[in-house]
Amino acid sequence: MSQTKTLDWDPGTYARFRDFRLRPALDLIAQIGGLPEGPVVDLGCGGGAVAAALARRFAGRALVGVDASPAMLADAAATGVYSALVEADIATWRPDAAPALIFSNAALHWLDAHDLLLPRLAEMLPPGGVLAVQMPHQFDAPSHVLLREVAKSHFPGRVAATALRTPVVAPADYLRLLAGVGVVDGWETTYVQRLAPAKAAHPVRRFTESTAMRPFLAALDEVEAARFTALYDAELAAAYPAEEDGSVLFAFRRLFLTLIRSRTAS
Repeated sequence: MSQTKTLDWDPGTYARFRDFRLRPALDLIAQIGGLPEGPVVDLGCGGGAVAAALARRFAGRALVGVDASPAMLADAAATGVYSALVEADIATWRPDAAPALIFSNAALHWLDAHDLLLPRLAEMLPPGGVLAVQMPHQFDAPSHVLLREVAKSHFPGRVAATALRTPVVAPADYLRLLAGVGVVDGWETTYVQRLAPAKAAHPVRRFTESTAMRPFLAALDEVEAARFTALYDAELAAAYPAEEDGSVLFAFRRLFLTLIRSRTAS
């Protein structure tokens, strides 16, 4: 087995589809009502793409960004919007003060054990505090299935098992999990995104290479990664055929969850 590389996030590559990645966050913000006293936490803040929107919606509150990536935190700092930035693993992070809102956009699907993680986050909130989460729920879509199939067929045993499964479950499962902590709502939305033609790459691969594709490439050397990419591009061309103008219609499903902490949680 090859040595798996540890890669920091590339803010520039991730930001390539900024508008598509920002829209679900804005949709989630729109579902948040009043809050108690306390700071707003942008959990898994990345490069700060949602910072300005959170600051506008919750003006006058401290805004704390939390992320494990130094490169992403550097970009977040450059926004000048956050009151504080914390480098931390979400799995073990704890706030200095009870947050009025823990907002997490496209981050928690990277962590396992949601049956422990989500209740732990909810219990950090004061009465009336809100947990608001958005996660990709794309594991069974061709974009993600083909990553696993290429890995299993051409590089068996090379990719970490965590990349071959998802911790994300159905909205109803999260509602059951958190029912004793507060008032929970969950839903899914499929965004049909028109991806522009990309030079020497399938447009869907350009979208996934900064996120879902990362752990697959990290397990391979440069020659293998190039072969993996070529095989994946070929499979994507059949699964997501180009429109007349060369663009591709890419359906992407996302899961949303909001919780308002009860005054007295059971």
